[in-house]
Amino acid sequence: MPYLTSTRPGTAGTDVRTGFGIPGLAHPLLAPTEWHRLTHPGTPLHWVVLNVADGPGVQPDPHCLEAAGRLRNAGVRVLGHLDTAYGLRSFGEVISDAHRFLDWYQVDGFLLHRCPADRASLPEVRRTVGTLRMIHEDAHVVLGHGTHPCPGYAEYADQLVTFSGAWSDYRWSQVAEWTADHPPERFCHFVHGVPRPHLDEALRIARWQGAATIWFTDHAPGRHTDPWEPMPGYWDDIVSRIGTGVSE
Repeated sequence: MPYLTSTRPGTAGTDVRTGFGIPGLAHPLLAPTEWHRLTHPGTPLHWVVLNVADGPGVQPDPHCLEAAGRLRNAGVRVLGHLDTAYGLRSFGEVISDAHRFLDWYQVDGFLLHRCPADRASLPEVRRTVGTLRMIHEDAHVVLGHGTHPCPGYAEYADQLVTFSGAWSDYRWSQVAEWTADHPPERFCHFVHGVPRPHLDEALRIARWQGAATIWFTDHAPGRHTDPWEPMPGYWDDIVSRIGTGVSE
């Protein structure tokens, strides 16, 4: 268990290019305006996850194909959503989903959602990531742990999601000391329920803890709602704070 500290010396004052990693907006047919807004100039996007139907779906979806194509034409990475179910899904199922994402949507990489974080699961995740890089040599791979995993995972992925949860937890969160051995570009934080007046505080926490890829939203989980699917109510505000221009 790595030692945890509430500070990360040396990161708060560095010039880190913060940007958005979007874990999955609602289906483009349900949220066409939101998908269009992602391609506006000045929007600081690191990548956007395409989640057709908790994965690639059973057949190509023309709405998702169009949305993914617009993003890629705008120079934005599109990642396929691969649910590992904390290691409960088989290797074959995950790789089969990856092939469909590549064949149907020409994705640039993958987010391994609900990725295990324990040391015992590391060999299987290493095998999965290695195979993903075999079928797509330049794949950008993000491991969606949602918490700090054992340090070994950092050796095999481009980025790790080391926080995914509520603002009430994030504002008092701590960072694993081992993350200081890696640049902020390696880490992602997803935080829901962030009130507009606390945006600056949330951004300071991300910078201090060394996470350059973020997704902050004022939405919260509901019985039948995913907080990541809608665009934040303060989208223009947060874009203007970290981007090169205001989304219109």
